[in-house]
Amino acid sequence: MIAIIPARGGSKGVPEKNIKELEGKPLIQYTIDAAKEVFEDRNIIVSTDSEKIKKIVESLGLEVPFIRPAELARDKSGTQEVLQHALNFVESKGIFPQILILLQPTSPFRNATHINEALKLYNNDLDMVVSVKEAKSNPYYILKEENSQGFLENSKKGNFIRRQDCPKVWELNGAIYIINVKSMKAKNISDFTKVKKYVMDQFCSHDIDNLYDWKIAETLMKENIKCGNKI
Repeated sequence: MIAIIPARGGSKGVPEKNIKELEGKPLIQYTIDAAKEVFEDRNIIVSTDSEKIKKIVESLGLEVPFIRPAELARDKSGTQEVLQHALNFVESKGIFPQILILLQPTSPFRNATHINEALKLYNNDLDMVVSVKEAKSNPYYILKEENSQGFLENSKKGNFIRRQDCPKVWELNGAIYIINVKSMKAKNISDFTKVKKYVMDQFCSHDIDNLYDWKIAETLMKENIKCGNKI
């Protein structure tokens, strides 16, 4: 079992986001601290193209075993390629994990409890366990698509009067991905069919993509708002 934290140097939404200080700690440290509570240090890999990030990660007590190639650190670089690169490195050292745990550093409120609970849901018959939150925008009720005539209609068909009557829909929150290595080698992650959800609440699910998200994270930290593990 290997935990991979991908942290590239470039970020358009928030410059140097992964090492920008959030309430006195570099953003990536929140994920590293959570990972270190669950996994041995030797089973945690930070995949980065940045010497600056490497230096900060190593100051936090983790060895960074390689620098990610530039072609895997562009805006359009795929997560699966980044994971496969890290897996190739590990396997070249004679280590053959059956499970990869992807922990993105943009989820500072995800903690060790969440990771452990998600791991309990995993079994080898699955392609993946993924963390989610209940989506506020429901395709049966509020999400619309434009039809061939240029008129808006519900994204999913259904005869629901109240939003509360609609089927629940789930949004990936980017915090935890527990991936079957055998499945990942056989097909794209986007093609996985045997996927189970691990539900997190809105606060713990907060993901930082842009400055607006950053400001919300600062507020949550300053207000010391606690999150639970379930909706």
